[in-house]
Amino acid sequence: MVGGGNIFKGERAEADNIGMTGTMINSVMLRGVLKAGCDADVRVTTAIPVDTVAEPFIRLRAIRHPGHGCIVILAAGNGNPYVTTGYPAAQRALEFRADALLSAKSGTDAVYTSDPRKDPSAQRYSRVSRGSMVKQNVRALDQSAALLARDNGLPIHVFDADAPGAMRRICCGEDVGTLICDCEDVLVPDAVHLES
Repeated sequence: MVGGGNIFKGERAEADNIGMTGTMINSVMLRGVLKAGCDADVRVTTAIPVDTVAEPFIRLRAIRHPGHGCIVILAAGNGNPYVTTGYPAAQRALEFRADALLSAKSGTDAVYTSDPRKDPSAQRYSRVSRGSMVKQNVRALDQSAALLARDNGLPIHVFDADAPGAMRRICCGEDVGTLICDCEDVLVPDAVHLES
């Protein structure tokens, strides 16, 4: 699931529609970059029809693509305003029967006890339970996405989008970012956090 950023301020529904259009642009750009760097077939599916540049998201068709060696890029969230990219990312991960959701963030590298930009004593969670995320109203992840993942047992791994090799390191079991799962909370003492 590709985000678009908050590129327009104004009436919320219109701003969200513009943001979803931005995700389509970013998705087509990402497809171009991936196709230039690998031999895999790369498909962009979108919740808003733009048939000339992407295929419509049809769940049963989209979930077959990875089985045929395709990389699938998801654009336009779920096609509705008032929904952040986080919720459809969790929704699509569940629809794809994914083992986990890797949530690349811009401006943060993990989940912390408080905002590390405002609180120098903030500590990074290596692991945090979904219950703690909801109870403490942690803002590193959309709460509706956290609840959907919790209710369906989907682990979410939050990490810095700009960290080179982060996804590979996470998949190899390294302690990168924060894993949100059914677990005990684990804090990293004296964690060095991303400066913004």
